[in-house]
Amino acid sequence: MSADLYDRFLTHVKTAGLFHPPGLALLAVSGGSDSVTMLDLMATVAPDLQLELAVAHVDHGIAPAPESAGVAQQVAALAHRYELQYHGTVLQLGPETSETRARRERYRALRTIQREAHARYLVTAHHADDQVETVLYRLLRGSGIAGLRGIPAQGPGGLVRPLLPFTRAELEQWREHQAGSRGRAIPVYRDPANIDDRHDRSWVRQRLLPTLEQRFGTRVGRYLLDVARHASGDRAAWAALLRELPELGFRAENGAVEVARAPFQRYDNVLSEALLRALAREVGCALGPRRAARLLRFVRVSSSGHSVQLGGGWVAEIAFDKVRIVPASSTVGDIDAVPLVAETGGSGRVNWGTWQITWCSEPAGETVRAAHTTWITPGTNELRAVAPGDRLVPLGGVGHRRVRRLLMEARVPARDRDAYPVLVRNDSVLWVPGICRAEAAVPQPGEPAVRIDARSGGDR
Repeated sequence: MSADLYDRFLTHVKTAGLFHPPGLALLAVSGGSDSVTMLDLMATVAPDLQLELAVAHVDHGIAPAPESAGVAQQVAALAHRYELQYHGTVLQLGPETSETRARRERYRALRTIQREAHARYLVTAHHADDQVETVLYRLLRGSGIAGLRGIPAQGPGGLVRPLLPFTRAELEQWREHQAGSRGRAIPVYRDPANIDDRHDRSWVRQRLLPTLEQRFGTRVGRYLLDVARHASGDRAAWAALLRELPELGFRAENGAVEVARAPFQRYDNVLSEALLRALAREVGCALGPRRAARLLRFVRVSSSGHSVQLGGGWVAEIAFDKVRIVPASSTVGDIDAVPLVAETGGSGRVNWGTWQITWCSEPAGETVRAAHTTWITPGTNELRAVAPGDRLVPLGGVGHRRVRRLLMEARVPARDRDAYPVLVRNDSVLWVPGICRAEAAVPQPGEPAVRIDARSGGDR
């Protein structure tokens, strides 16, 4: 069984591409049986996957201090045994903390560790039994079809759950075999909360599932996994439909998504709401039926520039003929200005918000008004956000134009205008990338000059 599990696990993660490209994988280890087994299994296959590993442990501050401190020490000792770096953190949630809050705060702490450790992946120990419990729990809570797909194998920010095809029993057999072959046990912590019926998921695990198995047989778990597969296929179909309907003009960039607004005036409510839920899922925003219905009403009646909160850190907005779903904090107009010294013989690159600006010495080409590439005469410049009162004389134009007006005419969404870069020299705007080139500092074709290229996440 152990060799078979090793081969199946390795085949699964390679086929699914869960750790491609290789990098540092941060293992979330609670000290319980599942996560400790994951640690041992991942340590065994890491050389084949070309992965580096580290261990993270979150003390929720729920159990008594001596007990939780002992678990943390146990996990740290395991990390040391496997010669892995250990990262621990302590929360102060208290014994009355709900399952939902504990899970939310745990992931928040793990993400902080992931960022600080510069880990490409965050790995959790969810397995097939967890999937069964999740599908049943969501069914009882009235989840939509998409929610019944259960726990995904991959999530945003490098979140990976490699054990989902494997049962708790298989994983325990692996751990016991490894302990026997090495002549010493792998210590695990038995969390009392996992058998406390006051917690909904524990009740589902301890009471409801055994009752269903008594009535319908042990294949209940398999049936629930079938529900998850069917729901996953349904969800994938809606995601594909977003991209296949040409009139929607689906686009995703810089953590936001957008589609054309007009089709929602023609589609019936059922189709429209399903598409809006699918659109929100593309950025990790979960919309229930009522919120999707409210969003549809907003899309149909609101004018450009209006927005509505969707919860969970997301906002829907109308931008001209588009409906967009963006992070609530997506504006980045407060990014610091950076100097850009353009000299013949010099080159460089700078990241500014979602933009990448590169420059190099090159004989001037033909400068055009609206492009993502331009040539300028040598000099000292500054790259900064649009400021109130910014104006320029457009290349080949007459008179000054307000930069904000130019952005609006180019149909840049209102939310993005404050975060749009401009190139300035001596307080004069030389260039708004992709929008407008000014008359100033334009070299003649073939003259010594500096070429500048500006690319955003979506190359507007």
